[in-house]
Amino acid sequence: MPHTPATLALRRAAAAGRRYADQWAVSPRAVDAVTALGCFALMLLDVPGLAKADNSLGRVSATVVLAAGAATLLLRRRVPWIPYLVGLGFLGWLHELTLIQFALYSLGRFRGRTAGVVATLGYILTAYALYSTPAWPAHRGETLSEFLSLVVPIGVLASGVGIAAYRQDLIRELQAQRAETAALQAVQRERTSVARDVHDLVGRELTVLAVRAEVLAVRARGEAHGADFGELADTARRAHHTLNEIIVRRGDERTATPGLDGLPALAAEGARIGSPVQLQITDEARRISPLRQTAVFRVVQECLTNAAKHAPGETVTVSIDVDAAALLRIDVGNRLAGSDPAGELEPVSTGTGTSSMRARVESMGGTLTAGPLDDAYHVRAVLPSGL
Repeated sequence: MPHTPATLALRRAAAAGRRYADQWAVSPRAVDAVTALGCFALMLLDVPGLAKADNSLGRVSATVVLAAGAATLLLRRRVPWIPYLVGLGFLGWLHELTLIQFALYSLGRFRGRTAGVVATLGYILTAYALYSTPAWPAHRGETLSEFLSLVVPIGVLASGVGIAAYRQDLIRELQAQRAETAALQAVQRERTSVARDVHDLVGRELTVLAVRAEVLAVRARGEAHGADFGELADTARRAHHTLNEIIVRRGDERTATPGLDGLPALAAEGARIGSPVQLQITDEARRISPLRQTAVFRVVQECLTNAAKHAPGETVTVSIDVDAAALLRIDVGNRLAGSDPAGELEPVSTGTGTSSMRARVESMGGTLTAGPLDDAYHVRAVLPSGL
């Protein structure tokens, strides 16, 4: 999909939102403390009325009582029924509606729909019973219709908002679990691919070894080392059989992974879809084992796929080398379409591709990093070359 100014703006806004969310993230205890303080501040507005009309409490005593009630909201995650019961007590004693609103929200928010509905019904029944008593203040609902239009909606709305937030939490948790499952599945698929490559490559070498040992055994028949060659052939066959038993064959599900010889075809495919590829492979790198070559192919393949999706039209540079310390180094980089050095856009790969690449490289004792560098995005893998 082309990166139009609108899509780029949306992606920048999303990235900025994530950064701000991470920057201003606070602990649940802090949120509960702010909630309790907010409830207390709202109830303080009723202190003059409480001291004057509702009961015999004075300003100081009413403030202390309201502070104690608001403090129960610190327990709203673990035991939300406590602020709920205290809120009902405040409703009957002080005719105070603020705490019960916070309590109903907390029950719906942290205990779900059933608890929210039960608590709301209990609130409505309790409020109606109190309304029916002569002590109910006229300004809180003089007639039944006024009661239904004021007291009941307050509780229903608070509980409904809490239940909606609870559902959103479940959705976010489900999405996180799905993302984690997808990453684990990608890693497992990559491990299976590595196992298949090991089977194909090592199994072929064991077969060659067994055949060669048998030929030498026949040629050396009757000589001192003839039996040794025969034993070597048997060992190679047993090793091949063990390899077949350990690694489950997948039949013709997929062909063996290409090595470095398959990279030019990947580069040509990238050029055809509009992402030119500059491929640099040193002669020393071409000497690595076939198994390591399959790892290089998979890493480059995933990087080119990501570049085509997230940075279409940008040139991708692929460098494969073996350094003086005999470490195989893979570097794939490209500019992000319409990006700037500040890195406002999302990274090239944030899905399961990075997980599968990292699993492949780490299975060979290497490391893989991915992230912005200067004005480009780079995926770099370092692993032992085996040379």
